[in-house]
Amino acid sequence: MNDRWAKAALTAYRVAGSLAYPAVGSYVSWRASKGKEDKERRRERYGIPSEIRPPGVPLVWVHAASMGESAAVSPLVSEIAADGITIVMTTGTVTSAATVAERLGDRVIHQYVPLDLKPCVSRFLDHWQPELAIVAESEIWPTTMSELAARRIPQVLVNARLSDRSFKRWKSAPGVAEALLSKLAHVVAQSEIDGERYHLLGARAVSVAGNLKADVEAPPAHLLDLEAARQGIGMRPVWAALSTHEGEEEMAANIHLRLMEERGRVLTIIVPRHVERADAIQRDFEAKGLQVARWSRGELPTPTTDIFLGDTMGDMGFYLRLTEVAFIGKSIRGEGGQNPLEAAMLGTAILSGRYVQNFREVYHRLIERGAAWIVQDEAELGAAVSELFDRPAARRQMMDAARDSVADMGGALKRTMAALDPFLLPLRLSCRMDWGN
Repeated sequence: MNDRWAKAALTAYRVAGSLAYPAVGSYVSWRASKGKEDKERRRERYGIPSEIRPPGVPLVWVHAASMGESAAVSPLVSEIAADGITIVMTTGTVTSAATVAERLGDRVIHQYVPLDLKPCVSRFLDHWQPELAIVAESEIWPTTMSELAARRIPQVLVNARLSDRSFKRWKSAPGVAEALLSKLAHVVAQSEIDGERYHLLGARAVSVAGNLKADVEAPPAHLLDLEAARQGIGMRPVWAALSTHEGEEEMAANIHLRLMEERGRVLTIIVPRHVERADAIQRDFEAKGLQVARWSRGELPTPTTDIFLGDTMGDMGFYLRLTEVAFIGKSIRGEGGQNPLEAAMLGTAILSGRYVQNFREVYHRLIERGAAWIVQDEAELGAAVSELFDRPAARRQMMDAARDSVADMGGALKRTMAALDPFLLPLRLSCRMDWGN
């Protein structure tokens, strides 16, 4: 019954996609009008290529949906490309496309990922004809996976993770989960828990490599911008609330006001996860009497700035280098947490709420080393910030522990490449034969 139900569910998904296909153009156009799609390249979303496939060479398709995933797999992609293998890399957002251009340049052919509709996926695969598909983290698209399987193209999920919520959802439809995950040739999981979950849901071959994000270089920052910002900050104490979700910005503002009462001028850096909320956030801050500088407008902190609002994408390296203390959001008012690895690799004392299920393994290691403190609510967060301002030795100890934790977590790239080796070896040999000719 499970198999029959799973087959019916996947058939219904494909039929719904076929029925929705005529309306897809309006949807993509609407997204383009909001800046969520590249207007000049939106045809790629229908699987229509904007580049020519190099003839007669092995090609690997790598997909990373978001900016963080694109950065995480960039070293992996560089290693594969170094063997002479051609790579077409797809992403789902404009910001992730910019990350690919910045980190990988002409080492890959970038395209936007085709919509998970049969005509779009078929066009994409007909043109690019990949010998291998590598997908980052938790991207499960039924039509794409089915089309790859039908063409006998191996599919490997790397840096794979499965949140508590996603695992619960897949467990409620075990037949569908097994029907899809059994199509994967290999799952390379971030942690033992992730690996066990994929195995229980039906993945056949599973290994654990760790988190690729621990092997990524620290996010960059422009030195002139840093110097100018530091001059405006002066000797004031600074803390940051990063990747915040709704409600957490207000918490940070309230803490800022209390810190000002305790110690005079303080600078609080706030970087919302969704920068489109910046106008509303600024209005709320100004209603509290706070002076706000916004980086998207080229404004830097001055001696009278209360809040430096980081309302840009891709500048986390800049914001982190301005502070030694950072709260990582979606962990008190949101749920699941955000990735603390960038803060850790830049040697930041990390504070977080308790709702960090999506990054449980990373936080476990940070807490074990003494690099992160867990707080329950706004009052505890404010007290922790104040304590770290007053205890510079404890702050420096946390900062050193954060760097050490990232060093301990390294090696995921090497282990992932080892897991991929059986799939890449024939392609490397093909490249060498071509060079010999």
